[in-house]
Amino acid sequence: MAAQTEEGDTAREQTKAEQDVDQVRQRAARDQQRLDSGQVTNPRDLESLQSEIASLAKRQDDLETVVLEIMERHESAQARAKELAAALEGLQNVAAEVVTRRDAALAEIDAEVAAVRSDRSVTVEAVPADLLKLYEKLREQQGGVGAARLYQRRCEGCRLELNITELNEVRAAAPDTVVRCENCRRILVRTPDSGL
Repeated sequence: MAAQTEEGDTAREQTKAEQDVDQVRQRAARDQQRLDSGQVTNPRDLESLQSEIASLAKRQDDLETVVLEIMERHESAQARAKELAAALEGLQNVAAEVVTRRDAALAEIDAEVAAVRSDRSVTVEAVPADLLKLYEKLREQQGGVGAARLYQRRCEGCRLELNITELNEVRAAAPDTVVRCENCRRILVRTPDSGL
């Protein structure tokens, strides 16, 4: 935006400077025409007119130098604005691509959530009501995790290793017995990797 503003400002400045040059040119042309026509006969007036024409020529030269400087600044501002516009377009394209990838990832996550919910509803039907009630209660108390895997003698809920007494109790429990971690009170899920 700053580059576009600078471009617009230098364009207006250039137009005004060119108008100033045109005014000086027109005045010098009128004075030269008066001089050439022979209307001025008084030597003093002729000398004054010639001096004014010389002064106008110097002024025109100075103004044309200013116009050239402004044109250079304007061209530089135009180039900068084009460069920034191209960079902005590139960033907008990258942003659009990122949004597309994000939307695709969200759709994939939503599909996975739907599949997990479907699988969970099927699994929940097979779980006894009292165990499901305990699990839901523990989930609420433990920040969403009501059961944790027992992995290499460590509860993955609280990350603490069970002592030998607790391990012996878990080993001695029947496969369908609900065992809980003594530290976090979550339901322990036994697997071949439990280290029992």
